[in-house]
Amino acid sequence: MTASKILLLIIDGVGDRPCRNLGNKTPLEAASLPNLDRLAAEGICGIMDPIAPGVRAGSDTSHLSLLGYDPHTYYTGRGPLEAAGCGIKMEPGMIGFRANYATVDDDGKVIDRRAGRIPDTAEISAAVKDGVDLSKYGVEIEFAPGTGHRAALALRGKGLSAAVSSNDPKKTGVLPKTIVAEDDTAEAAFTAEVCNAFAAQAAEILKNHPVNLERKARGEYPANAVLIRGAGEMGVYEPFEEKHELTGSVVAAAALIAGIGSSVGLERIPVLPTTPLADQVNLVCRELEKKDFVLFNVKAADEYGHDGKAVEKMKYLEEVDAAILPFFDIPDLMIAVCGDHSTPCTIKDHSADPVPLILHGDGTRIDTVTSYDEISCAAGGMCRISGGSLMPILCDLIDKTHKYGA
Repeated sequence: MTASKILLLIIDGVGDRPCRNLGNKTPLEAASLPNLDRLAAEGICGIMDPIAPGVRAGSDTSHLSLLGYDPHTYYTGRGPLEAAGCGIKMEPGMIGFRANYATVDDDGKVIDRRAGRIPDTAEISAAVKDGVDLSKYGVEIEFAPGTGHRAALALRGKGLSAAVSSNDPKKTGVLPKTIVAEDDTAEAAFTAEVCNAFAAQAAEILKNHPVNLERKARGEYPANAVLIRGAGEMGVYEPFEEKHELTGSVVAAAALIAGIGSSVGLERIPVLPTTPLADQVNLVCRELEKKDFVLFNVKAADEYGHDGKAVEKMKYLEEVDAAILPFFDIPDLMIAVCGDHSTPCTIKDHSADPVPLILHGDGTRIDTVTSYDEISCAAGGMCRISGGSLMPILCDLIDKTHKYGA
């Protein structure tokens, strides 16, 4: 029998390097992972360079690659993808930005770049969206909250450019930066002026907003400034269903990943970082009842890698392992398990180390690997592949590819 559906489980930042506090094992090697090990033992394994050997992949470029969209062709910056993930309908040519709320003091200097990690910005985001008026520039804005202190901005209009800087000083005790053009075009200079006008108007709206007055009364940092960065122009993506002949959904708490999925035409299934893993798995199972493909991203392993917390990363991987048990009960399912990049606890950043890969389902040539970790998978029958090859391989395993030649 041949599998007919695909689950792409991406454990964000899963790959690592030996950690001293884990006995010189990686978090994967040190963890107890009976379900992932079962997938490895019943499937075929390998290692994968999300983009290419030696390339430190971002979460944005790697997910595009893993979905079959060459980032060298399709990637135009993180901003528009983040905006799409926050629910903004991004159209080709719109300029998107990542944003976050910050706190500035009476002198205008940044004292907290995350506004005390404010948990809910829906009300103030609506005030910014409705109150900022850029009509004199012929520009419309879309502004939406993300999770916590995060948000996204998009600009729609003529004569705009993504070649503009950020107003985020990346440190406290200083004024937000003035946004400037990053090339010599009139479009970039115009867009920089528009962005500075947005930031100034947003600050005025936020200064005396009731939410911020209440936060100040409680001794909390007000969210009285918006910092924007990561400008990019929304590109044109071949729809996923046309490219791969598969219907699909994305289940991801990270706005960036949800935005990438929705940008290529996957149906976004809303989840929050606080949504329990078991509930996220149930959503995936529900989507697989009606869709051919589900992209399922789980994020926290990457965050523990960035924080250098090897023990916590190991324990989270064990939580993921326990949560995925229901996937074994789904018939005709091809499961791919991988990372979008490695995030070693020893360097607290992405690295170019390849990630371990499992393909599990009817039709795979079962190899001798019995453990899911970086070293064991390197001996598997898939050998070493690039991320751009993953979707063609998966589509072939479910008999969805077409012969090249006669």
